[in-house]
Amino acid sequence: MAPIVSKIEIDRPPDQVFAYVTDAENLPKWQASAHAARIERKDPASGVTRAVINRQMGPRAVDHTIELKMDDPPRSWTVRGVDGPIRPVVDGQVEPLDDGARSRVTVELDPKGHGIGLLFAPLARRQMVREMPGNMERLKGLIEG
Repeated sequence: MAPIVSKIEIDRPPDQVFAYVTDAENLPKWQASAHAARIERKDPASGVTRAVINRQMGPRAVDHTIELKMDDPPRSWTVRGVDGPIRPVVDGQVEPLDDGARSRVTVELDPKGHGIGLLFAPLARRQMVREMPGNMERLKGLIEG
């Protein structure tokens, strides 16, 4: 299936937007299904952060581990789920607008089912499609606020 793609323009420079969106501890602030985030390891040399996210998946809250990599700061990052039945694959970009005064954020999200998660991946996808517009609006409000 094609990734779920969401875009939003934010009235802040790319470096500020990138710093906020790539801080795993901020995920519960702007993602509706994320309840908590705990950093397990940060490796400044590689730009990889490993974090455990507690997320609502249907009727249950579950922990899953992600690796967030700053590919090309302040332009792009990736997130890969490393455990759990549904493992997100996220590619994010921040594009400068108006000579860097504003930014466009693009998030491409592709939930991958593993094991029993293959059965639940379509349900997870539907939840993510419903959630993404609100998540992007919260992200915008928090960064601009």
